[in-house]
Amino acid sequence: MNKTCLGRLREKQRTAALVGALLFGSAFLSGCGDVTQKEKPLLVKTQQAVSSTEARTGAYSGTVRGRYETNVAFQVSGRILSRNVNVGSRVNAGDVLMVIDARDVQQQANAGDAQVSSARAQLSLAQANLARYTELYQAEAVSASVLDQYQTNYDAAFAAYQQALSQAAQAHNSLGYTNLTAGAAGVVSFISAEEGQVVSAGQTVLTLVQTGELEVEISVPESQIDSVRVGQEAQISFWALKQTASGIVREIAPMADNASRTYTVRVTVTNPPAGMELGMTSEVRLPQGEAAGILLPLTAIYQTEGTPEVWVVTENSTVELKPVTVETFDENRVRVHGLSPSDVVVTAGVHKLREGQEVRTEAAS
Repeated sequence: MNKTCLGRLREKQRTAALVGALLFGSAFLSGCGDVTQKEKPLLVKTQQAVSSTEARTGAYSGTVRGRYETNVAFQVSGRILSRNVNVGSRVNAGDVLMVIDARDVQQQANAGDAQVSSARAQLSLAQANLARYTELYQAEAVSASVLDQYQTNYDAAFAAYQQALSQAAQAHNSLGYTNLTAGAAGVVSFISAEEGQVVSAGQTVLTLVQTGELEVEISVPESQIDSVRVGQEAQISFWALKQTASGIVREIAPMADNASRTYTVRVTVTNPPAGMELGMTSEVRLPQGEAAGILLPLTAIYQTEGTPEVWVVTENSTVELKPVTVETFDENRVRVHGLSPSDVVVTAGVHKLREGQEVRTEAAS
């Protein structure tokens, strides 16, 4: 190849490179022009702030209890000889639950009988002396002061005799207290004493729950106790039985529990279902009036520094934060106050928005 051909070839190469550079620059400038185009406003999901009311109920976990639960104790001290019941035993009125050693009580009864005999002898002597000195006084052989002395001796002997009789009767009554009997039909729910244990008079040894009337016990928080009243109707569902029953609030504790700060409420079961037993768990629903406010999805709440707020779409199609007051909420919804019926609330993607950002709604799209 000569120099002339080589020069022409290089000239063509330079021309081709220049054309490629011009085409690349044109494409680059065209791409920059697309970037400067205005972006579309963000599409958001909204809801009109419409006020609504609904019946409000409170649900509380409860336990089936007996209306009458008696802490049973011996009336005398002694060592327990036998325990005739176990936890869960069903008993009838008059059944012997426990027996304590009666030997010491028997000795007290014997001592009481001896005191009665002694007091009777002293009374007989005082009565005979009084009769003798009464005759002497009538015969004017003794003065009235002497007769008064023997009359006083007789009165004291008679009082001592009456006292001895009472003490002996009390000792004999104590013999009957060595057998601990059930005062009514029920179920033994707790036992705190065993055979061989020495117990004192009045010490609780077991708890007897009367099964004639069962009810449900619930705990109501301080913030909701004002909505509960005696005589209020309730709906009770038993988890084990898969049944429901109606009830009536019978009793409300006047003071809250020191630890849980809840009030104990007793609900009488008006139509007990078959199979309802002591200790079963249940759910008690109590009406608490009507709840007013605006229902929103839980995703509409935007919280900043502990203050709940919502994004509201303005007339200029921009968003702004508006504080609200949360009354109640569940897993999916929240009831709030502080909005106007004309407010349009953003219900999704609230964490992607900023103050004054322009948006477009589904209705405007």
